[in-house]
Amino acid sequence: METGKSGFSKAGLRRLHGVLERHVDSGRIPGLVALVSRGGETHVETIGTMSHDGGAPMRRDTIFRMASTSKPVAMAAAMVLLDECRLRVDDLVEPWLPELADRRVLRRIDGPLDDTVPARRPITVRDLLTSTFGLGMDMTALGTPIMGAIFERGLTPDLPEPMPEPDEWMRRLGTLPLMHQPGEHWQYQISHDLLGVLVARVTGQSYEAFLRERIFEPLGMKDTGFHVPDEEIDRLPTLYAPDPRSGEFVVWDEAKGGRWSRPPAFQGGGGGLVSTADDYHAYFRMLLNGGTHGTERILSRPAVELMTTNRLTPEQQAARHTLAVDNVHVSYGQGQHGGWGFGMAVRTYRGDYAPIGQFGWDGGSGTSTYADPDNRLTGILLSQVGMSVPDPARLIHDFWTTLYQAIDD
Repeated sequence: METGKSGFSKAGLRRLHGVLERHVDSGRIPGLVALVSRGGETHVETIGTMSHDGGAPMRRDTIFRMASTSKPVAMAAAMVLLDECRLRVDDLVEPWLPELADRRVLRRIDGPLDDTVPARRPITVRDLLTSTFGLGMDMTALGTPIMGAIFERGLTPDLPEPMPEPDEWMRRLGTLPLMHQPGEHWQYQISHDLLGVLVARVTGQSYEAFLRERIFEPLGMKDTGFHVPDEEIDRLPTLYAPDPRSGEFVVWDEAKGGRWSRPPAFQGGGGGLVSTADDYHAYFRMLLNGGTHGTERILSRPAVELMTTNRLTPEQQAARHTLAVDNVHVSYGQGQHGGWGFGMAVRTYRGDYAPIGQFGWDGGSGTSTYADPDNRLTGILLSQVGMSVPDPARLIHDFWTTLYQAIDD
């Protein structure tokens, strides 16, 4: 078979291009940037335009809203603090996050907010790292008083109003009971934003400043941050959340004057980063290299291993499995990996073309970033269509299916 230098077959890369082009030609995906690497070689596809009605073409250096694919990268700040013994995995968080002291826990997940019992133990750093501290986004609990309170208090990044500055966000969070006892139940999102506040309070720096100093600058991630500077705003495409019924493109965020055109009050590790394909490639390549970038060590090998292997007990994993499998009509099949490390999914069973051990995550803005240690492979797919419709999830699935067929040994 005809092969490329990268360990991909040339025929396989042509097929990958054809599949991606087909999604753009459908009119449902305005444009995309895809980066795949294996060994020392990298292949990049730029297809389509920055807007659904035309405009500037996608470029390799287009800046995207990373949404939940922020989580694997933003987690690195906490891992630096573990490496330096400024945090320990079983430290109580109360010295830095006193708003989380003396927690109460709902007696029933769908019960009134004042029907609670005392937490059986305090919240630890480990609970935040594994998303098991007791509060989070739960698609199986929509409509309950606690989920309503989370939305009303602006504790998630998905509402029209931006999240408040960190101290006010913590104050609001501290007014709520937990949904589950600490350490018992995996839940999405809020743990990651809490970690950003924790990092800032431990270091005395803003979350972004610490990430930039210890992760972004050493890795050369010059376009990664929590907003896009004025002089680079033309590189940020419009973000769409199409109407689920009609499929009509609805603007969720403009570039100029939009949410990412200025520094946010809250630097959210759960979904606030903007970045490029090459910046994310540098980060995931560092993870594949066991924490090193060239001759510089960014994270220790044990820290990377903790992040990229399953950290959930069977009981904790049951909640994540339920969310993934029982809500495929909401997630369009995303999230079915079997395990969760620190800040990212880890495949613990083979349910599709990707092998056990692959790690990374997807984002609700149409992004997907994973690395595969067995094949020494990294794949990054970035688009600007939110998952209010199945089209970006289908694009992501087809990208990974085709990419794995392109591997040639």
